[in-house]
Amino acid sequence: MSGASPVLVVTRLDDATADVVIEELNRRSVPVVRLDPGDFPQTVTMSARVDSSWLTGEVRTETRAVALDAVRSVYWRRPRPYSASEGLNGPDADWCAQQARHGFGGILTSLPGAHYVNHPWCNRAAEYKPAQLTTAARCGLRVPPTLLTNDAERARRFIRDHGPAVYKPLCNSDYTDRDGQGLTVWVEEVATADLDAGIGHTMHLFQSRVDKVADVRLTAVGNRLFAVRIDGSPGLDWRRHYDDLHYTLIDTPPDVAKGVHQYLDAFGLAYGAFDFGLDAAGRWHWYECNPNGQFAWFPDPVTDRITAALADRLQCSDRRDRR
Repeated sequence: MSGASPVLVVTRLDDATADVVIEELNRRSVPVVRLDPGDFPQTVTMSARVDSSWLTGEVRTETRAVALDAVRSVYWRRPRPYSASEGLNGPDADWCAQQARHGFGGILTSLPGAHYVNHPWCNRAAEYKPAQLTTAARCGLRVPPTLLTNDAERARRFIRDHGPAVYKPLCNSDYTDRDGQGLTVWVEEVATADLDAGIGHTMHLFQSRVDKVADVRLTAVGNRLFAVRIDGSPGLDWRRHYDDLHYTLIDTPPDVAKGVHQYLDAFGLAYGAFDFGLDAAGRWHWYECNPNGQFAWFPDPVTDRITAALADRLQCSDRRDRR
């Protein structure tokens, strides 16, 4: 690829959020290379060389080639895991996949001069709920009382002292039933009678339930904040009721905006999708931040604004203009 410096979009094929950003960059005539590390080494090749402190080389897909030191920015979304060549299995396949992750992946995370949204190492650090909770509290955001434990008696005591309470998974990992059907662990209210010896098998997160009148999804792109009030959910977890939801763009209170910016800076993030509960007094209660959250499911007027802000950031070649 010649001409202007390209934006590298690192994601899998079926990614609607990346699709809308790529469409906007194409509309602006910004060159884009889409790359899924899961395609290496089957249909992707890479060569890199380090001389002194500079990394040069090329990555080539089936349709594009880009110089590693020419990439202006990287939109790191949701790539597939690293894999091995077809025909390999067992220890050979595992070894090759690990070499790919550390080699191919290490190069993608070390592109000289490139701006990352977000750098995958920052994403990884910001995915851990305990780190999220403590950082949000330190940044002045209102965090509901929370307990992380594998002790059933402590969980019962917490629910008695801070109930009504909810249970939340610590991460969205794959979970299937005995027939191989995928299952989702939703946010659910939990009572002391629901707790049994199974609590001791792993870590659990319990949180005081917010008496909310609505939810808020706040998408942050650098200093630009897009807060959307979500009404209409008949249950605790609005993700279960998309067809019932209504969305309204609202202003972000100054104290929340300050805390959000401090939170992003603490993790080195350029982007974050924050979830809040809104109570009757207008207070915003912090739930979590997904450093790589989706947004293309919003109505077009909201999606378009966030897409434009992301495209602005990825297109910009001067780091001083990105905040």
